[in-house]
Parts: sequence; structure tokens; C-alpha cells
Amino acid sequence: MTKTHRRTIRFKLNGRPAIAEIGTHETLVEVLRRDFSLFGARESCGQGLCGCCTALVNGTAVSGCLYLAAFVDGAEVLTVEGLGSGNELHPIQQSFIENCAFQCGFCTPGFILMTKELLDRHPHPTTDEIRHYLSGNLCRCAAYPDIVRAVKAIAER
Repeated sequence: MTKTHRRTIRFKLNGRPAIAEIGTHETLVEVLRRDFSLFGARESCGQGLCGCCTALVNGTAVSGCLYLAAFVDGAEVLTVEGLGSGNELHPIQQSFIENCAFQCGFCTPGFILMTKELLDRHPHPTTDEIRHYLSGNLCRCAAYPDIVRAVKAIAER
């Protein structure tokens, strides 16, 4: 019989204090979904290759399917659910809607969070910089031209 090691982590989640009792082997996406009912981050490939599980930890995008939840102890975590305020969408979310930058929407939260990281670091990226920065996110519906257009639109505001 194996014993699962558990620990308590404390962190800031979408601007609020959060506490979770986790197994030391659990990933961030597992804890976000199970303990906080935040379903924007989705495990798709399970290998950190598609971007569907993206979350921002201290402002840096991580693959939530590989990132151990224990690593967020004392950190700030932002998910797509924490971007807007109240009933107001974040400008990036609004730009994705205005530019039809999604089809099925499965990959959209990851693209939105990667866009936030990009614009926080490079407020006025070129088209090539946008494409390069978002190249780790996969869209199976091939909405790439619309996604690039949405990012350019918000960067120009």
C-alpha cells in the first residue's frame, strides 16, 4: 500500500487568497479544476505542447498540465476566469470576441493568457512577434489569422 504525501499550499488565485490541500504529485490544472471549479484551463495533450492548460504564475505562462501545484505555494496565479472584473470582460477577451478569434473555444483561454503575457512584456508586438509568441498554443479549428488580428487590435488600443 502506497502512502500519498499531502501538503497545504497558500497562494493568491485571481487576486484572492487561496488555500489547497494537495498531493505532492498533483498538477496545477488538476487543483484548479477540482478544488476551485475553474475550468478555463483544460488538459488536452498532457505534455505541455498545446497551451490549453495555460495559467499565469507570477505573470509568467506555465503549462498547468506539467506544473506541479506545490510550486504555486506563495505565488500569484491568474486564470482566464480572473481576467475580467465583475460582468466586464478584459480588453483582450473583448478583442477576441470582436475579431471572431475562436471557433470551438477549447484553446481560447490559453491563447488569451499567452496574449496577456505577451502584451505585458511587449505592448506593441509585430505580426511576426505575435505569431512566434503564440506558436506554443495549438488551435485545432485553425483560427490563427483571427487570433493574430485580435492581438494586433488590442495592441493598437
